[in-house]
Amino acid sequence: MPDRSTADTVGTAETAGTAAASDITRQVDALLDRSTDGIVMDSRDRRAVVLSRQTVYQGAVFDVEDMRIALPAGGGDCVTVRRQVCRHAPCVVMLVHDEARDLYLLEREYRVGSDLFAYGLPAGLMDDGEDVEQAALRELAEETGVVPVGEDGVIFDHVGAFYSSEGMSDELANIMVMHLRRWESRPRRFDPDEHVESAWVTWRQLAGVPVTASNSVIAIQHETIQRIMKKTTSIHGKTNIVC
Repeated sequence: MPDRSTADTVGTAETAGTAAASDITRQVDALLDRSTDGIVMDSRDRRAVVLSRQTVYQGAVFDVEDMRIALPAGGGDCVTVRRQVCRHAPCVVMLVHDEARDLYLLEREYRVGSDLFAYGLPAGLMDDGEDVEQAALRELAEETGVVPVGEDGVIFDHVGAFYSSEGMSDELANIMVMHLRRWESRPRRFDPDEHVESAWVTWRQLAGVPVTASNSVIAIQHETIQRIMKKTTSIHGKTNIVC
């Protein structure tokens, strides 16, 4: 448990970091404003307003809405634009690491968007009522049969939540690295039209295959940085890394 002075120092540093980020945002907004074509994009008081929306497609995984949206313009005016958006449930994407063997879970399955039998990471949609970690554990068990054992059988390293393609979809991908300390194997459970292969591979093998899904690449790049930092620390001892 940190003492009060340590906690105060950490709190002060976090506050300073937040203030610095706000200052940077204001500076960047001012630079972008120089190229405006009349749309007001940095106002806290005026936001885009949905004028109409119509569901034009309903599918098993996603729906598509056709929308008319009023964007705020100078002088209190608005500019109406039309957009189509894919309405999609949030998902989880997991880079799974077996700490004892230093191996990672890699998958391969047919992906219609790329028309490839693509390499990738375990992933899946979140069910109603699930939090991110519950969804990750369920999807991991269903797709690979890997189930952590005990409360400390897995450590979650949450990379972040990112829109898969914010220009056309509201799918929010919750990306993480799962470090397994203890786990057991159980039978996999697939939907009738799911066909997924999985294998434990070395870090060199994982880095050497062409993973094309952006969310998977984010997780792998994050782990790349973490491995470099750990290697640097082990060679040189305690190292201060400034971003």
